[in-house]
Amino acid sequence: MMSRFRKYSAGFLLLILIPQTLVAQQQGAEQVKQLESDGIERTEQGRDTQQQVDAMHGRSRNLVDEYYTHLKLVEGLQLYNTMLGKQLTSQREEIELLRSSISEVAVVSRQILPLMARMVDGLEQFIELDVPFLLTERRHRVAKLRGLMLRADVTVAEKVRRVMEAYQVENDYGRTIEAYKAKLQLQDASFDADFLRIGRVGLLYRTIGSDEVGYWDSKQNTWEPLANSPWLRHIEQGLRVARQEVAPEMISIALDPTQEIVR
Repeated sequence: MMSRFRKYSAGFLLLILIPQTLVAQQQGAEQVKQLESDGIERTEQGRDTQQQVDAMHGRSRNLVDEYYTHLKLVEGLQLYNTMLGKQLTSQREEIELLRSSISEVAVVSRQILPLMARMVDGLEQFIELDVPFLLTERRHRVAKLRGLMLRADVTVAEKVRRVMEAYQVENDYGRTIEAYKAKLQLQDASFDADFLRIGRVGLLYRTIGSDEVGYWDSKQNTWEPLANSPWLRHIEQGLRVARQEVAPEMISIALDPTQEIVR
């Protein structure tokens, strides 16, 4: 009896335990699925979070790069401003120097202009006392200088240059020979003549048509005639040399009628 009861009891317990085991397994499976679902969800959340972190890192990196770029730009601008500051300082100094120079130029100009006027006067006197060659041209040059001195639209530097240029032209006359045509005034008569200038030491003429020859006597300040022979031949040769019609050669010219001609 007891043995049968025990068998029934064990069977009953087995019937009770089997459903509980199935329930436990089912619950375990559901828990596993829930864990898997939770794991997947956390994984997806982690992936989303990582993507957000990566995006934030990328933006942070871009901000850092942009910051360094602007920092370099600022450094460049600071260096540029420093250089500009030095340039401005230099320009201010230059401006002050120019202002000082301008004031000095005004003083110098007030001194130079009277000097230039005296130089023009001296040049005019020199021409009138000099050997009388190219008088029309030389007097015209002096007249132009006088007009130039009165012009307000011409700088002082240009006036100085023109006066010095005129002096240089007069200086060059002493180192050259020249042949030119002009009017010869002898007493009350005027003749067309060829003139031969040899520096400032000799000025001779040959009248056109009559072939009369003569020279300027610097001691007497007058024109003196010469005998046609042999002076005409020598003066004609000198005229050809001065006009570059023949090759340069030694010529005999009467600089002083008391001297003999060297043939």
